[in-house]
Amino acid sequence: MASEGLRKLKNKAKLHGDEAQHEQTDSWSNRDLIPLPPSRRTWGWFHYFGYWAISSLNISNWQSPNTFLTEGLSVGQSMMIIVIGRFLIFLFSSLIAWCGLTWHIGFTVQNRFTWGLRASYIPLLQRILLNFIWTAVQCWNGGRLVAVCVTAIWPSFATIKNTLPSNMPTTTYQFIGFIMFWVLSTPFLLIRPEKFKRPFQFISIYCGIGMMCMMIWALATAKGVGPLWTTGEQIPATTRWNASWLTMAGINQLIGGIAAGITNSSDFSRYAKGPKHYLAGTLLSAWVTGVMVSFIGLVTTSACQKIYGEVYWNPPDLLMVMMDSGNGSSKARAGVFFLAAGFALTAMFENICGNAVAGGIDLAGLFPRYINIRRGAMITFVAAWVVQPWQLINRAATFVSVLNSFAVFLAPIMGVMACDFYLLRHRKIKLSELYRAENSSYWFWNGVNWRVIPAWLCGWAPTVGGLIMTVRGDTNGPRGLYQLYYMAFLIGFFTSSTIFFVLNKLFPCSVYVAYDEVDVYGTFTAKEAAKLGVAKLDTPEMVLEGVDNAPVEKSGATETVTAKI
Repeated sequence: MASEGLRKLKNKAKLHGDEAQHEQTDSWSNRDLIPLPPSRRTWGWFHYFGYWAISSLNISNWQSPNTFLTEGLSVGQSMMIIVIGRFLIFLFSSLIAWCGLTWHIGFTVQNRFTWGLRASYIPLLQRILLNFIWTAVQCWNGGRLVAVCVTAIWPSFATIKNTLPSNMPTTTYQFIGFIMFWVLSTPFLLIRPEKFKRPFQFISIYCGIGMMCMMIWALATAKGVGPLWTTGEQIPATTRWNASWLTMAGINQLIGGIAAGITNSSDFSRYAKGPKHYLAGTLLSAWVTGVMVSFIGLVTTSACQKIYGEVYWNPPDLLMVMMDSGNGSSKARAGVFFLAAGFALTAMFENICGNAVAGGIDLAGLFPRYINIRRGAMITFVAAWVVQPWQLINRAATFVSVLNSFAVFLAPIMGVMACDFYLLRHRKIKLSELYRAENSSYWFWNGVNWRVIPAWLCGWAPTVGGLIMTVRGDTNGPRGLYQLYYMAFLIGFFTSSTIFFVLNKLFPCSVYVAYDEVDVYGTFTAKEAAKLGVAKLDTPEMVLEGVDNAPVEKSGATETVTAKI
């Protein structure tokens, strides 16, 4: 009886796709993994503007100049790092996203033709782990902003008694904020990525206007900027690094902070109506808006330094000072509430889109029969409680810097992806063989492309020593280790791509440039199919071999065709 109930539960939990829309569900595929058809590719340029805006209009980007000024660089040098770093983010994200723009598959499936169907779980598991941790961390940071909102409404909340045990490294004030942020975020997990336009529009406009108002208020109240704005180069005489190396380290750090989002660019580029929409939205937001937010953060912090006599880089801290920890006037508290709500909404959707939804897609790649984007996003969000971010952030001062440094391992993944797609396969992929193990050229040896393993390892081996030294806070290690680490992203990307290219030339695979002659999944528009040299599935006189009796509806009759795949 128990086994019968378990079997029924298992069958009920299985996903079911619409076979008429080629939404097969098996060990390698489900509705959210197959190449997206034109009907689901709804993202225009503003979707991508909004997508990148939520990763630009945030606390981390607001505080970016602080990191570089602390190292002793000038305001001009700090802004130069941000301009160059944000442009490289645009460049690399577009490079990785092109596979999704052309073949309409995401990171989860994209890795199969490079790593092999089974070995693709290696980058997948790394991404899942990062998604779990970053979701928890972002929920905790968002909770601080929600706590500011609550304090603006009920000032007494700022002095609420701490009822948590002493061995728990947080307070009731912080923990309630975390719970509220998590609960308020959860319903938005039900929204499919195709429907993100309205939230993107509202949040990017709301938060953008809020930041501008905050800067204008600070400048008007202070009657100009404070001394922070005129900070010159102040590199300590005791440091081992000159301005050039600190600039290189800053660019590497800036890219590393968003490397996870760059790696899975194709997860969202596949939703594009066309490449121009992705490029326009990404350029305007990831680069232009990203630079502007750092500039606004710098100007606002400098002006507030003149008002309050201290430098407050962290917006939650600054907002609490602006309303005197809840004791300020009702106007001050109302203004702080709307500003904090804008930051919180941005953090919420950055977390949902960049971490939870991305985690859902990756989990779907592991368990396609049972997990789709929604279920995977829910699992990723629930995992925030398992990760316990209050333990990680409040007890480990270097924890977030370690997460940002994970680009050491992600850059080599991007390197082999780019090398394989552009240089070896010349942007040609056989989609049908990405979703089956039998007779697939992407099966390689037992599902593993052995060439990618040494290439990936060699990409991060030279830089991991510097990462360890930096995390330990050891400043007296071998100079070469730090220099390699300061260039970790570029070294990892180009080292892995070069070694992977050489190994493929020395030990070539059986097939590189191959593609389906027929649009098996109904993926392409007529214009796309003509450009790729792919016949539409409903085109007459098709000879299809290797597909089990694919029925095609034509003029009310069903014709059986065979696909040449």
